[in-house]
Amino acid sequence: MDFKQHDLSDDEIRRRAELYGPLGAAVRELIDAAIRTEVDDDTIRTATTQISDIAAGLRARQIDGAFGVRYNASGTGMAWGNAVVGLANGVAPPITLHYPPTGGTRAEFNLGAPYEGPPGCVHGGICMMVLDALLGSAAASDETAAYTGTITVRFLRPTMLFTPLTASAEVTERSGRKKIVRGSIADEHGDTVVAEGVFILPRETNARPLTSVDGSTRRAPG
Repeated sequence: MDFKQHDLSDDEIRRRAELYGPLGAAVRELIDAAIRTEVDDDTIRTATTQISDIAAGLRARQIDGAFGVRYNASGTGMAWGNAVVGLANGVAPPITLHYPPTGGTRAEFNLGAPYEGPPGCVHGGICMMVLDALLGSAAASDETAAYTGTITVRFLRPTMLFTPLTASAEVTERSGRKKIVRGSIADEHGDTVVAEGVFILPRETNARPLTSVDGSTRRAPG
């Protein structure tokens, strides 16, 4: 697991979040625009060149491999490459996790053209990915994070694009190192997808929670 401690203050992490968050959002907006545009050929060719030039500029200095999960001495972390909640990841859905006082995890979001499966509907794999993140975060919200064992997903009806959605999850059972977590994605008419997962607590006794500036909690060594 690529957990790396960095000598960064909480203020510096927040400053970087304010810098990279808008970049990730802009890339997400670009992906949506590229799918739905119907501009003329010359505009497409010009945009392609400009985007390639921007990518080359950003690659002038970059890390090797994946971003991993970085954290500082106080446990504030940066899981910014995460495929579901990565702040700097333009591929990630526009989801921010919240932790209600009553427990569990919740998110409100709207999925657009980049997440399409059947015409006009959210891809089933995207729904599963979102629920995996929600269930895992719920499993981690009370103490040390747990790892996904199995997840069973039931699709009740299509989840529509461009529709306000709510996803939520909570731990419903605990037995030894196992946690049972249940969750769902819902629209204004009720659940569209439901899931139940078995999450396993790590054997290590030195693991501790890691809180990210995006609100997610992940396991960190230490």
